[in-house]
Amino acid sequence: MNEGSVALLLRVYLGESDMHDGARTHRHLMQMLREEGIAGVTVLRGVEGYGRAGRLRTERIERLSLDLPLVVEIVDTEERIARIRPLVAAAAAGALVTEEKVRVVSYGGSGKG
Repeated sequence: MNEGSVALLLRVYLGESDMHDGARTHRHLMQMLREEGIAGVTVLRGVEGYGRAGRLRTERIERLSLDLPLVVEIVDTEERIARIRPLVAAAAAGALVTEEKVRVVSYGGSGKG
């Protein structure tokens, strides 16, 4: 990916307790996508949310949930996202997965991330 290029952003909406093959789904995705050489993956934890079932997931103490919402963001070229899209869908079966085009503004730096 180069600065100014168009890339795809794939988002996977999960719960912390979602599992795939005995591992937390977000950790499984992170490991799998790293092995696939994907440019960037970030897991974000939400403070509140609900999905299709309408079950509230929150960090508020009066209704503390041990299953907070997570969003896994995956960014790479259109070709690489197309290649891993079926793998992500299989690993996150039942999760909401969205996709959108994004423009890379800056990509580089120290290389430590």
